[in-house]
Amino acid sequence: MQRNFILTDVMKTGNHQELESYISMHSMAGQSFDMTGEYYTLHDYDLDSYDRRFAMLDTRSDNDRLKDNAEFMAELHRRVDLLKSQGFVFIKANPWESLENITKHPEYMWPNIDVDHMKWTGGTTWFWHHMYNRHNGKTFNFDHSNKKYDFLYLNKTQRDHREKLYIKLSNKGILENSLYTNWPDRKLPAEYELPWAQDYPQYGMDQDIYEKPYNDTACSIVSETNDNNNEIFMTEKIWKPIMAQHIFVVHGNHLYLQKLREMGFRTFNNYFEEAYDLDRDPDMRIDTIVDVCDRLRDAPWEDIYSLTKALRKHNHDTMFNKEKLSLEINKHLDLFLEFADTSQVPS
Repeated sequence: MQRNFILTDVMKTGNHQELESYISMHSMAGQSFDMTGEYYTLHDYDLDSYDRRFAMLDTRSDNDRLKDNAEFMAELHRRVDLLKSQGFVFIKANPWESLENITKHPEYMWPNIDVDHMKWTGGTTWFWHHMYNRHNGKTFNFDHSNKKYDFLYLNKTQRDHREKLYIKLSNKGILENSLYTNWPDRKLPAEYELPWAQDYPQYGMDQDIYEKPYNDTACSIVSETNDNNNEIFMTEKIWKPIMAQHIFVVHGNHLYLQKLREMGFRTFNNYFEEAYDLDRDPDMRIDTIVDVCDRLRDAPWEDIYSLTKALRKHNHDTMFNKEKLSLEINKHLDLFLEFADTSQVPS
C-alpha cells in the first residue's frame, strides 16, 4: 500500500472540505490518502512515512480579497519554501473552472508561486461529484407525459459561443415555442423559476433543480461553458437533464458526447442525429446543432420518451452510482500521482 499525504489548503483560504470529499471518493487499489486542511497540524503526522506529499492552494476567485495583503503573501512564500524543502509537490486547485477559463483568466489561479505545480481544473468529474453529493437521496417529481414546449435552453454567463448559437436559433424561429433564457435580458417566466429564488438563480442555486421546466419541455439544449477542442469540461448543465431524465442536445466541446459514452452514459444517436459531436470546427458544430434542433421541433416526442425510458433511467442511475463515479475520480487522481512521481523533490 502506497501512502499519500495531502495538505488540502496551504493557507486555509478556500473550502478544503470539498476537495477532501472528492478525493475521499476514490477506489484506487494500493493507494491511501491522509488529508488535512490545517497547516499548523502538520506536526501531528509522520511525514517521512508517506510515499508522496502534496500541498494544495485553493485558487478560487473569492481569494481576490487577499491580493493586496503583503502579510498574507509573505506567509504564503514562507510556507511554500518550507513545504518544498520537506519534499511536497504543489497543486493549484480551482476545479470549478475549465482549463480554457484559467488560461484566459490567469487571475483564476492566484496566488502565484515560484515552484513547479500542476493545475486542478474541473474536467468531467468535479461537477458530477458535486451534483451527486448535492442531490443523492432527494425525491423529485419528474413527469414527461405532457409536453407544452419544444426546448429548455438556459443561458446565464454570456460567452461568445453561446451568443452565436442563441442568435442562430432565434433567427430561424426555433425558440418560438420554447422556454429559454439569455441573461440578463431574458429570464424564465416566474412560474418556472425555483420557488425559493428571489431572482434568476445566483451562485450555488445553479446547481439546484426544479421539476416544472423539465416536465413541460421536450428537450434540453445544453450550452456548456466551453466549446473548444482541447478539453472536455462538464458542468451542472449536463447533470441536471440527466437527473431529470430529460432528452438533451449538447453544445459543448468536440467529442463531448463520446466522452459521456466512455464514462458509461448513453446518448440519443439512435433517435436523432448527433453528428455535431464530431464537428471539429466550433462554428460548424453550431450550424449542425441548429439543423438538428430545427428538425426536432416536429419530433414525435411522446414516442421518443416511450422508446428512451430505459436509456434515460440508465443515465440517471449511472449518475447516482457511487462506484462508477469513483472509477472516474480515480483517473483524475492518477494525474496527481504521475505528477508527483515525475517531479524533482528533495531526497
